[in-house]
Amino acid sequence: MKHIYLNLKRFDVPVELGGVNRLAPVREWGAAVVNGTQEALRKYDPAQVEFVQYLPEAHLLSAAAALTPGSPVKLGSQGVYRMNTAAGGNFGAFTTNRPASIVKAMGCVSTLIGHCEERNDKKGILAEAGVTDMSAVNRLLNQEIKCAQDAGLTVLYCIGETSEEQPRWERVLGEQLEAGLDGVDKSRVVVGYEPVWSIGPGKTPAGKEYITKIARFVKERTGGMDVVYGGGLKADNAVMLASIPEIDGGLIALTRFQGEIGFYPEEYLEIIRLYLGA
Repeated sequence: MKHIYLNLKRFDVPVELGGVNRLAPVREWGAAVVNGTQEALRKYDPAQVEFVQYLPEAHLLSAAAALTPGSPVKLGSQGVYRMNTAAGGNFGAFTTNRPASIVKAMGCVSTLIGHCEERNDKKGILAEAGVTDMSAVNRLLNQEIKCAQDAGLTVLYCIGETSEEQPRWERVLGEQLEAGLDGVDKSRVVVGYEPVWSIGPGKTPAGKEYITKIARFVKERTGGMDVVYGGGLKADNAVMLASIPEIDGGLIALTRFQGEIGFYPEEYLEIIRLYLGA
């Protein structure tokens, strides 16, 4: 099974407000993403590849309403809280947080946990509290995975090393896998590898040899879990990533990196065509 994930981050923010959204007015944005992709994705065999789109919470309802019968598009949230509502327990006292129960009720089947941007946020909060043991981040993410699975969601669990951590990548990634996946149903988790050290303007992208090495490491440490490339599946690396047997898919974000940068459905579909070779 191949997995093509789409993380739409905050690509809903209009250009005039500093964002990259040229696709649709904000109220119609979630539906525009689904409407611009779902029919073209029907040509792919759902037994061979899945397409999950992670949207900001505000857009999940409009995106779900745009799904047509038998749509190949699956919706996901960009995270869940480490606690959840429960019958006879907490009925929803989670101001600002996103319990797994509500994203499931809104139409999600999956969630994204441990993305480098989430990890940075948690690290920053812990640092302000004087915590220097950043292994706490992995334990918090483990709680989120368990909440997600208890609600019936699948999980894309992201791991990755920064430039400072790269010399000890094996230890860093090993700890992220061991603590993050402790006690979870691994059959409902896909690991996304983000080479944080290589992501961003002016940085050298991770090469085929390095990505292959990490994918093999993850499979060895996890008993063969599916691994996707989370450093950005793009038009210019799709064919290379497709040639790595240990890589089971990728995470797409921006589709255009020059000029009017942003997410464009037709470019998203072209990236998928290049990766899947169809």
